Formats: sequence, C-alpha cells, structure tokens
Amino acid sequence: MGIELGRIGIWQHESVFTLQLARELEELGYGAIWLGGSPSGDLTKAEELLDATKTIKVATGIVNIWQDDAATVAESYKRIEAKHPGRFLLGIGAGHREHTAEFKKPYTALVEYLDALDEAGVPVEGRALAALGPKVIKLAGDRTAGAHPYLMTPEHTRQAREILGEGPLLAPEQKVVLEADPAKAREIARGTVKFYLGLVNYTNSLRKLGFTDEDLTGEGSDRLVDLLAVHGDAETVARGVTAHVEAGADHVNIQVLNQDPLPVYRALAAVLL
Repeated sequence: MGIELGRIGIWQHESVFTLQLARELEELGYGAIWLGGSPSGDLTKAEELLDATKTIKVATGIVNIWQDDAATVAESYKRIEAKHPGRFLLGIGAGHREHTAEFKKPYTALVEYLDALDEAGVPVEGRALAALGPKVIKLAGDRTAGAHPYLMTPEHTRQAREILGEGPLLAPEQKVVLEADPAKAREIARGTVKFYLGLVNYTNSLRKLGFTDEDLTGEGSDRLVDLLAVHGDAETVARGVTAHVEAGADHVNIQVLNQDPLPVYRALAAVLL
C-alpha cells in the first residue's frame, strides 16, 4: 500500500484544519488528515499542516482533475514529498458532472490524468483515486495505491474489497454525528447528506446498494441517513466506523457533522484509537 495511514483518520473540508487542530489530532493518535472540498493543486494547505506536525499523514480528498492540471499537481507533490517523505497521499478524482462545465467521460479523463502523473514522476504508491463504481475501483487498484470511496456504506466497502483484492488501499469516508437523540442527529446529518442526493454519481451508486427512489427523494429516508451518517453515543458511532474495517477497509476517514467537531474527535479517539 505504500504510505501507512493507520486505521482511523479525519476527513473535513480543508478550511476546518488549523495548525493547532492538526497537532491535536496527531496527539490524539489519528493516523491521517484528509483535506476535503477540492483543495488547490498547489497543495499549500497540505504542506502547511505537514510542516506543523511530526508524524500524522495528510491526504487530499480529493484534488479535482478538472480544476488543476496534472503537471502542476505533480510538481506540488514532488515538492511536498521532498520535504516530508512518506507523509503525503495525493487523492485525485473526477468530481461531479453537475459542477463541471467541460466534462468528458470521467473514466477516460482519469486514465489520461494518471498517464500524465506517470510521465511527471508521481509514483503509483503516492496517489489514490476517488472511486465509487466497479470500473473506477479497479482502476484505483491497478494504477494507484488504492481507492477512496465517499458517502458509501459498509456493504459498498465489502464489494470494493472484492474488486480490489488483497493489497491495494481501501480508505472509505464515513460521516458521523455524536448525538444520542435520533431526531436531532438526523436533522444534523440531513444538512449535509441532502446535497449529495442531487448528484447522479452518488444516487446511482446508492441504488446499486439497494436504496430506492423513496430513500433518495427529498432529504433522504431515515434508513438512508442512518447508514450514511452514523449517530449515537461514542461507542455506537465507533461501531459504525469499524463496520467498514470489518468489511475490508484498511483505513476509515471520519467526517464529523456536529457543529463543533473537536469534542467528537476527542470522544471517538478514546474508543477507537
């Protein structure tokens, strides 16, 4: 797998991560920080966090291939790897059809982008691929360190591991809400989950997992929301996270949806790490 991410990491929009927070996550024992929100291809945020810490890894989740050209990203990768060898994982992906003005077939575009990264000297073990469907999951296993699925269930993790086989990295994201009241937890979760129900790459993948139009209409059924954003006390949330490990994940990156995520990071560290 190349880079060792540990079993549990933290995924949030890159704007959430301050240098102080990165240091605390490292002290708590989390293995990796995942920068969400299509971080810039100059990778300055990743570099700043690595400069401020000693051992925690940093990954992008993900650099959008439509936003930054491979040559620029490759130079940024090599700059960071020279300073912090073995601590950075370049996650790339094709983003969303709905948000891209110039959009050709994503599989073809990904292959071409990986070809360009090869030519620019970015090693296979230094990059990962956002992957939902079987074809792209296989591409992730063949051409990168492995797959980084987002907004999927442990059943998807199980299927992805079957496609990848043993060896390639499988690092799914899992949303969580630390809240014992189911109604309050679902209200918090829907604030984020509903956005993705308007994106066909996610809804198509969720349908393949057995969800129906009834689950995917509006802000999503309780059944859907409960699986996509596990909630409860720390022990209950931890079981929802480790379900991915039991299904074949090497590393799970947690996205906390509570308004103040720091107490959640601390509470989950006590039961997961």
